[in-house]
Amino acid sequence: MEVSGWGRFPKTTAEIIEPVDSASLKKIVLAQNKSDSLICRGAGRSYGDSSLSSRMLSSRFLDSFLALDEKAQTIRCGAGVSLDAILKLCIPRGLFLKVVPGTRFVTVGGAIAADVHGKNHHQDGSFCDYVQNFSLMLASGEIVICSEEENSELFHATCAGMGLTGVIVDATIALEKLSSASIRQHSLVANNLKECFELLEANNGSKYSVAWLDCLSRGDELGRSLLFLGEHDEENESRAKLKYRSRGGPGIPFSTPAFLLNRFTMAIFNNSYFNLEKRSKQESIVDYDSYFFPLDNIGNWNRLYGSKGFLQYQFVIPTDAAFEGISKVLSKVSAAGKGSFLSVLKKFGKQNKNLLSFPREGYTLTLDFKREEKIFPLLNELDEIVLNHGGRLYLAKDARMSEAMFKAGYPEWERFLQVKNRVDPSSMFSSLQSNRLGLS
Repeated sequence: MEVSGWGRFPKTTAEIIEPVDSASLKKIVLAQNKSDSLICRGAGRSYGDSSLSSRMLSSRFLDSFLALDEKAQTIRCGAGVSLDAILKLCIPRGLFLKVVPGTRFVTVGGAIAADVHGKNHHQDGSFCDYVQNFSLMLASGEIVICSEEENSELFHATCAGMGLTGVIVDATIALEKLSSASIRQHSLVANNLKECFELLEANNGSKYSVAWLDCLSRGDELGRSLLFLGEHDEENESRAKLKYRSRGGPGIPFSTPAFLLNRFTMAIFNNSYFNLEKRSKQESIVDYDSYFFPLDNIGNWNRLYGSKGFLQYQFVIPTDAAFEGISKVLSKVSAAGKGSFLSVLKKFGKQNKNLLSFPREGYTLTLDFKREEKIFPLLNELDEIVLNHGGRLYLAKDARMSEAMFKAGYPEWERFLQVKNRVDPSSMFSSLQSNRLGLS
């Protein structure tokens, strides 16, 4: 069948295999022709080709809850369990995930494989910082337990390893206690990128922070933005505040014509959104789902970019070079008139010990571009800016990065390959992305 990532580019024809438990998973792995490619796939929410291969192992049925320890604040579950399912179980019990990405529909296995981050990385790090251990099936069919203390090297290669070391079967994750799932949101207006950086620095103590940028603005307004700070609303504690929410908004029933997305329509949207939010209340209480997962309320929102799909481009640049590098990227994008509705700036804290983890201390910017031939030369130019400022691209969003760009941005790639070659000497676990980047 034809499959793709969330960006709907690239597409490939693949055989989808759906093991129902670890025993059937082992039979599949042992029967695999070592010369063929195999990769695990969760909910298909990575954007590019990191979970695409000729044969794909779906974690769809590895979705059991195995243990919930409310006292220790931990949960153990199968790799196919979605973060949404965890929240549904945990929020009424006053528990919450310590890190959530921009969608609740990713699986636990996918969250570990990409070491996803959220709006609180500057304070709390990334998802794998709260993974206590996981069971990993190797190419040999053996299941090993990995943690900071046990098989530590393999743990740090698998966290953010994009499924290339084996198949995550289940995991134990630390949770946090809270008395309200509502978020006390504070919004601030930045008239340009310099003001946005200053506001992010001044509000570094806020638990959650994210800025929306108008990437088509120019001149003195380059990088004008809206900063959204957030804290759990602990001031108004009540059981009513501990409600799981699953609001479904309007869905996109078909791919919209690509020509509707152009500089003119995006400028109208960006101007309208900026001015509307600028006039709205600075402080408000919002539901957790609207703060963390605003796009989840729009079904199949990826169809907005047309049938050819889109590319999400996310990079991080170290703190000392971030303002200059991001200014150059925004200037290039604005001049090309290829901006996006979804341009998000966040601050990262210290990087962890995972060999291929994306976050590092600095600033990260995310941009969406509809797929068209003209966009690829522009992205190559952006690559050069990012690389010249010591940055790197996010593997979970990537669909076209060069091997040279990857290896320059991820200095631990050789150590990763050493671990992978030890546990998967024939490189059975590989993807379109890993082949392109020289990891398989």
